[in-house]
Amino acid sequence: MLIEKRSGRRLMNQINVVPYIDVMLVLLVIFMVTAPMMNPSKVDLPSVGKSSEIKTPPLQIVVDKKGDLTFRDQDGKAERKVKWDEVIAIIKERQSKNPEQAVVIAADKDVLYEKVVEVMNTLQRNNVQRVGLLVRSGN
Repeated sequence: MLIEKRSGRRLMNQINVVPYIDVMLVLLVIFMVTAPMMNPSKVDLPSVGKSSEIKTPPLQIVVDKKGDLTFRDQDGKAERKVKWDEVIAIIKERQSKNPEQAVVIAADKDVLYEKVVEVMNTLQRNNVQRVGLLVRSGN
């Protein structure tokens, strides 16, 4: 009678992670060596400087928190609440006298971006030239 002898191997229920660690260390070395050789991408951003001299002060359209419009005259002192048709009429009249007359939009920081875009879109549809945004300097 033959007696079969069982081999001394037992089932292993563990994973050998040593090869994975070796692969990770090789990848780490490759990245450490090649990283200094890579050129980072550069983005050339436009810079804003102070203009030399403003010939005529711009007309200002002020958009408050509620979305109401206020027209501020060239000197910046005279303010009055206006409707859309009044704004367009005033701006067209001033630009007919002086084609270089600029218009700026001054919006409260809490105004929805959609309102500012709506103002710009309305001015564009009415062929108003030289439109910009008024910002507070960071200094």
